[in-house]
Amino acid sequence: MRRAIICAAVAIAVLAHTPAFAARTSSPENAEAYIIWPADGTVIHGGKFWVRMGLRNMGVCPKGVNMPNVGHHHLLIDTDLPPWGEQIPSDRNHFHFGAGETEARIELPPGKHTLQLLLGDHDHIPHDPPVNSKKISIIVR
Repeated sequence: MRRAIICAAVAIAVLAHTPAFAARTSSPENAEAYIIWPADGTVIHGGKFWVRMGLRNMGVCPKGVNMPNVGHHHLLIDTDLPPWGEQIPSDRNHFHFGAGETEARIELPPGKHTLQLLLGDHDHIPHDPPVNSKKISIIVR
């Protein structure tokens, strides 16, 4: 019993000094993600359209590839960037392109929408510093 208490005390002491999140993957200061198409202010008729994604000074690779200066795209729709150091969610506002895609056909309902790219590392965590595009607005009719 005493041994179990000592082991628990040691575990608590170690965990108290361990960061709650993993170290972020570094990126070059001059890396840039950008949306090639659609352009800011584009009016889309019909709801289905292609998004073309660009990246400068880094490479695109599939999820799970842990190499320097590479990552994969995430398209953020009608949402803000996730909190610093947290994994990028996978839901209706966060599209993951884990196969290394640089273009995708998506469909959105009528209305005004925002689009923004965010590069994720092998674990879907943004790089340090983050590599993201500017947020653009489009209108779907």
